[in-house]
Amino acid sequence: MRRRQFIGVIGGAVSWALTARAQQQKQRLIGVLMATSEDDPDSRDRFNAFRQALSEADWAEGRTLRIESRWISGDPERARSYAAELVDLNPDVILANTALALQPLRQIAGPIPLVFVLVYDPVTSGFVASLARPGGNITGFTLGEFSYGGKMVETLKGVAAEVNHIGVLMNPDQRPHVEMWRAIEDVGPSFKLRLTALHVRSPADLEPEIKTFAGEPNRALVVLPSPITEVHRKQVVTLAAQQRLPAVYGFRSFVMSGGLVSFGIDTTDAFRRSAVYVARILNGAKPAELPVEHPAKVELVLNLSAAKALGLTVPQVMVARADEVIE
Repeated sequence: MRRRQFIGVIGGAVSWALTARAQQQKQRLIGVLMATSEDDPDSRDRFNAFRQALSEADWAEGRTLRIESRWISGDPERARSYAAELVDLNPDVILANTALALQPLRQIAGPIPLVFVLVYDPVTSGFVASLARPGGNITGFTLGEFSYGGKMVETLKGVAAEVNHIGVLMNPDQRPHVEMWRAIEDVGPSFKLRLTALHVRSPADLEPEIKTFAGEPNRALVVLPSPITEVHRKQVVTLAAQQRLPAVYGFRSFVMSGGLVSFGIDTTDAFRRSAVYVARILNGAKPAELPVEHPAKVELVLNLSAAKALGLTVPQVMVARADEVIE
C-alpha cells in the first residue's frame, strides 16, 4: 500500500473512532419540574439527591448529561408555563415533582417519557392505567394511598388524645386532596371527631382559614401535603403554634421547622429512586414497562419540644413508635 493511501486509511479510521466516541459522549437532556421553591433547603436536598443518584448510574452532568430545571413555587399558572418551556426543549425524559407538575406535562408532553415523584394514587388520579402496567409514557413513584389521610388523623389522635374537632387544610381543586378528605371522613366517626374542611387554593388563604378555625379548645389541624403548604411551611407551623393547634403534617420537613408530628414517606429517598428510572429510560427502557412503585418507607417524626409548648403530654407508646424524636 502506498504511503498516501496508508495515511488516508489511518486518518479515516481515526476520524470514525472520534465520531463514534463523540456520539457515545453526546449529552442527553433531562427536564425537571419541581413543585416547590428553589431557595428551599429541603427541596434542594431532594433535587441534589436525584442528581447524585444519576451520577452513580453513570450519567454525569456536564459530560453525558444536561439538566434543565424549573421551580413552580406552588403556583398552578407557573406550572403550566414552565411545563411548556420544558416540553419545547424536547428533552429525553422529564421528572415531574407532584401532581401539580405532572398534570400540565401530561397534557402537552406527547411522546416524551415522564417520571413522576410524590404523587398520590396515580391510578385513581388518572395518570396511569395500573401500577403494574402503567401504559403510555408515564411511570414513577407514589406518595402512597389516599388512606394516608386517615392514618394522619390516627397519628394526631395518638399524640393529642383530647382533640375532638379537626380542621383539614386542603385544596378542593386537587383530586388527591378530595380523595384524602373522604378517607378522613371514613375514620372520623371511629374517633368521635367533628371535621371541617379548610380550603386553601393560594397562600393568601392560609392565615384566614387557620385563624377562623382556631379559638375553641380541643381543636387541631391535619395539613395535607401540597406545594402551597410546603413552600409556606414556616408560616403554617408558626400559625398553628400561635393559635395553639396541634397539627400533623405529611412531611418530616414541617417537624424540623417546629411542627408537632409528621406521618409520611422519606421524600429524599423517593427522589433517589426516581433517578434510577430516569437512567433506565435513558438506557432504552420504556415507561410503560416500568411498574409504578410505592414508598420504600413511611416514617413518623415527633417533636417533643413542640408538644411541651402546646401543653401536651405525649403517650410513651407514641414516642416508642416514632422513627425520629426531636427533644
